[in-house]
Amino acid sequence: MAEHTVSRRQFAAGLSGGVALAAAAGALPAQAAPRGGSDPLPTGLGIGKMTLEQKVGQLFVQQVYGSDATTADERNLPLYGVASPAEVIAKYHLGGVIYFTWTDSVQNPQQIVGLSNGLQRAAVGSGAGIPLVISVDQEQGIVTRIGPPATQFPGSMALGAGRSVADARVAAAITGQELLAMGIRIDHAPDSDVNVNPLNPVIGTRSFSSRPDLVSEMVTAQVRGYQHDARISATCKHFPGHGDTATDSHFGLPVITHTREEWERIDAPPFRAAIKAGTDLIMSAHLLVPALDDSGDPATLSKPILTGILRGELGYQGVIMTDALNMQGVREKYGDAEVAVRAVLAGADMLLMSPAMDDAYGAVLDAVRSGRIPRNRLDESVRRILQLKARKGILAHPYVDPARVDDVVGTPEHLATADAVSNRTTTLVKNDEQVLPMQASGASLLVTGYGVTTTQTIADGLGAKGASVQRIVTGTRPSDAEAKAAVAAAEGKDAVVVTTMNARGYEEQQALVAALVGTGTPVIVVAVRDPYDIAYLTEAKTYLATYSYSPVALEAAVRVIAGEVSPTATLPVDIPTASDPQKVLYPFGFGLTY
Repeated sequence: MAEHTVSRRQFAAGLSGGVALAAAAGALPAQAAPRGGSDPLPTGLGIGKMTLEQKVGQLFVQQVYGSDATTADERNLPLYGVASPAEVIAKYHLGGVIYFTWTDSVQNPQQIVGLSNGLQRAAVGSGAGIPLVISVDQEQGIVTRIGPPATQFPGSMALGAGRSVADARVAAAITGQELLAMGIRIDHAPDSDVNVNPLNPVIGTRSFSSRPDLVSEMVTAQVRGYQHDARISATCKHFPGHGDTATDSHFGLPVITHTREEWERIDAPPFRAAIKAGTDLIMSAHLLVPALDDSGDPATLSKPILTGILRGELGYQGVIMTDALNMQGVREKYGDAEVAVRAVLAGADMLLMSPAMDDAYGAVLDAVRSGRIPRNRLDESVRRILQLKARKGILAHPYVDPARVDDVVGTPEHLATADAVSNRTTTLVKNDEQVLPMQASGASLLVTGYGVTTTQTIADGLGAKGASVQRIVTGTRPSDAEAKAAVAAAEGKDAVVVTTMNARGYEEQQALVAALVGTGTPVIVVAVRDPYDIAYLTEAKTYLATYSYSPVALEAAVRVIAGEVSPTATLPVDIPTASDPQKVLYPFGFGLTY
């Protein structure tokens, strides 16, 4: 498979400071694949010395509200009955915390490191004194929790389009280094789903590709980047595979209709590759796979899937974490307390984001006391969690140095590497009228379409290259007035750049593009999320796919438009026609260049 490569010098530069950072943050050298579960625990940390409450607490990973550990935040009260993040940790003996923008956890690097250290002080200073695993969903692309000044990379499908395993690895390595500097030890990435369904509403460009072999290569590279190079933990998700669903498990319970043979051929290979690469965690999916378990229980609650297949057949003995337990896909059949118990019985080690913590924590305690959850089953999970914490240096060195943050996060070297990687991820799908490359200097341009920040980033980029740019934001559902304003502004312009975002679901976007094309002004369509939009915009003569609206991807698209960079990425998926999903409009591997 052809690929664009990063030179040894570039790769080393991209990873600069990694070993020193790992030492400063207390990370231990990367270990072999966690297959045997036999890593010894530090002296004095025997599971037998922990109370039942402390053991059960280690299973839970929760969100906490507040930008620092000790300040009361009333949003914690309905969930936990206490106000500050530190009190939440002490009350439940939590095993981990997950960060989000909406919890005020990730405002800026210095704030993040302060929160991380404060949460660790709360954990070390209470109960068994066991530090937390702090995690985040920093997949990059459309799932990016920590924005600038942290280094941004294109998302998974963009990397799949670039075909470079070196680029995938360095993206994970730099992302991981920066997370580690901020006290975050687990990234819930890479997405290991094979996106074979163009209508998939929840995965899409979070997946590397519709081809299992390409996904497997990229997953392997990113596990190595996170764990070997950056020395944090990767989380491969969503087992047993979320790539062929038209239902979002946040809002419903998807059903995967693959046969066992299809699952082995399509969905399983990336997880086998992840296990071989030594992934520290695998995250379960809230979906039904009748070919693997016909009980009607989602995979997160399925012992045949988590214990029988993942542990038994695939041989995985690392940490199994559930997807968020506040998602509707896992809550349709059972209440929140029962969900927690059944997840443990199925084989999960860590329970993510229970929406009813008192009920869930109490139910697991009661299930252990009654014998429904055998004590040795609980101890298995606690041992895996503590082994992970020991292996990553969390037990010995839970804190990170605030003075190191600015030396690691968003450095010029990291940003330059991100730009170089991004330049290799834009796909030119259509250039019928040879509008591209375009002389931006002196051109009169209209930038319109989806996204306030998206259109501003493109307008600023073209303006910086000497173009005179008018910008009109029309959003996902352009009103008649917005569409008319954009069409009127297109008259007399040298060209129009219009951004689309999943246009298949928005007839208004489709109509806007058609109207702009109808003006006779050259129109450059830039699809800023799923690449499938072209199937619904066939009248467009020029079409670029960026695979995300991340600024770094948009800035790369501007360089392609202006001819500073020749597009080299090719489609990592088939694009079917709008009328027939079995008929391919543009095949896997298609892409134009200059």
